[in-house]
Amino acid sequence: MSSSARLMTPVLIVSCIIIVISFAVRASFGVFQIPIADEFGWARADFSLAIAIQNLAWGIGQPLFGAFAEKLGDRRAIILGAVIYAAGLVLSSFAVTPTQHQLLEVLVGFGVAGTGFGVILAVVGRASSDENRSMSLAIATAAGSAGQVFGAPLAEYLLTLMSWQNVFLIFAVMVLSVILFLPFMRAPVAATRAELEESIGQVLVRAAKDPSFSLIFLGFFSCGYQLAFITAHFPAFVTEMCGPIVPGGVLHNIGITTTSALGAIAISLVGLANIAGTLTAGWLGKRYSKKYLLAGIYTLRTIVAALFILLPITPTSVILFSVAMGGLWLATVPLTSGLIAHIYGLRYMGTLYGIIFFSHQLGGFMGVWLGGRMYDVYGNYDLVWWIGVGVGAFSAIVHLPVKENRTPVPVAA
Repeated sequence: MSSSARLMTPVLIVSCIIIVISFAVRASFGVFQIPIADEFGWARADFSLAIAIQNLAWGIGQPLFGAFAEKLGDRRAIILGAVIYAAGLVLSSFAVTPTQHQLLEVLVGFGVAGTGFGVILAVVGRASSDENRSMSLAIATAAGSAGQVFGAPLAEYLLTLMSWQNVFLIFAVMVLSVILFLPFMRAPVAATRAELEESIGQVLVRAAKDPSFSLIFLGFFSCGYQLAFITAHFPAFVTEMCGPIVPGGVLHNIGITTTSALGAIAISLVGLANIAGTLTAGWLGKRYSKKYLLAGIYTLRTIVAALFILLPITPTSVILFSVAMGGLWLATVPLTSGLIAHIYGLRYMGTLYGIIFFSHQLGGFMGVWLGGRMYDVYGNYDLVWWIGVGVGAFSAIVHLPVKENRTPVPVAA
C-alpha cells in the first residue's frame, strides 16, 4: 500500500491529539456553570453569556485562522491559537465579575478556533488521499468527541480537589502542550493547478454566488444551537431537573450518586457515543449523498430532542438521550466539511469551512445565551429545547436542495 493510500498518517494522529486536548477543555465549561455562579452569586445568564461569547468568538475566529493558516502556515496558526487559548484561561482564573469573564471568553473562543476543526480539518483533508478523505475527516472529528469523553468528568473530579481557578490553570497548561506535537505535522498543499491559480477573493465570490453555499451555511446553524446549548447547560439541567438516583441502583452502585455527577457523565456519554456516530458518518459519506445524510441526521436529532423533553426526566432517560444524541452529535462535521471540499476544492477549504462554521457558532451563541436567559425568566429550559427542535427540523429541510456537483474553477484567459 502506498503512503498516499494509508489512512493513519502522522498528520492525522497529531491532528487527533490536538483536537482531543482542545475539545476536552472546551467541553468542560458547562461543569463550571453552578460553581462559578454560586461563588459570586450571579444569575445563570451571566456565565451563560460568557460561554455564548466564547462560541461567537470561536465562529468569528474560525475563517480568520483558516485564512492565516493558508497564508502563513498551519503550524503557526495552531501555535497562535494555543497561546491565545491558554492566555484566556489563565486570565479567566483571576476574573471576579461577569463582564471580565465575558470579555476574556473572546480569547478562549479565538483559541479554540486556532486549535479546532477549521484549521485541523483543512490540514487533514489536504494530507489525505481521495479514497480516505471522508474517513480521515471523520476520525479527526471523532477525536473531538474523545476529548469530550474525559473533559467534563475531569473537570468535575478536579473541582473536588481544588478551586475552579486552579482547574483553569491546569487546563491552560494542557492546551499549551499541543505545541510539542507540531513538528510531526506536515501537510502538502493538495490542489489542482486551476485551484492554485485562483485567489481567495475569487473563490469567495464563487461561493457567495452559489445558492448551495448559502443553504449549507443556514443549515449548520441548528447544529451549533443544539450542541452548544447541551454542552453548556445539560450538566446544570440534569443536576436540577432530573429525578433522584435510587440508592442500590446500577448508577448508585458504580459511584454515580448525585445528579451533579450524572450531568458530567452525561456529557461524557455524548462524546463516547459520538465516536461511533462520527466514524459511521464518515464511512457512509464515502458511499452515499452527503446532503441526504445530513438531512437524515438533523431529522433524527429533532425527534430525539422532542421525545426527551416530552417524557419525564429520569436518570434512565438522561442516559438514553445522551447516547442517542451522541450518536448524532458531530456526525454533521465530516459530512459538512467533506461537502465543502468536494464542491469547492481543497485549496481554501479552511477559509470556506470557517465561514460555514460561523453560522454554527451563531447558533451556538443563541443556544447558550437563550438557555441562561430563559432559565432566569421561567425557571426552566423548556422553551429553549423547543426552539432547538424547530431549528433542527429547518436544517433537515434546507439541505435537500443543495447541489453536490463540483463547481467549476474559472480558467484564466
